[in-house]
Formats: sequence, structure tokens, C-alpha cells
Amino acid sequence: MSLKGSDNLTEQSALKEELNKKIKEQKVILDELSNLKKNRKVYIQQRNSNIFFLADRSQTLSSCKNDLDNLKRELQNI
Repeated sequence: MSLKGSDNLTEQSALKEELNKKIKEQKVILDELSNLKKNRKVYIQQRNSNIFFLADRSQTLSSCKNDLDNLKRELQNI
């Protein structure tokens, strides 16, 4: 195996590890959102900022499900 091929495999496994980590995080978020009482408030963080905004719980939950599906699809494509 060439050095270039070895680097590619290392890069690919690092990418898979990162995706697996993100998938686990997303599953935790989904679980937490799913187990909240209906009257609880949910806040989402503005990207690249420390500002949080009040969000709709059901919209946030569906957005997180879509993110999880996209991460799983991306992992399968590797």
C-alpha cells in the first residue's frame, strides 16, 4: 500500500469517527427533546455566537431528526 493510500484511509477513518461522534450527540439531543414536558421552553443557539433564542419545541425536534438523518446518510456514503 502506498503512503498516499494510507493517508487516505487514515483521513477516512477520522471522518467516520467524527461523524459517529456527531450522530451520538444528535441522538442525545433528540432524546432530551423527546422527554421534555410539553410546557417546557426550548432555546436554540445562534451560530457562532453565545446568543440563545426561544424556539418551538416541535420544530426543533423535527430539525434535529433531519440533521440525524443527514448525518447517517453521510456516514453511509463514505
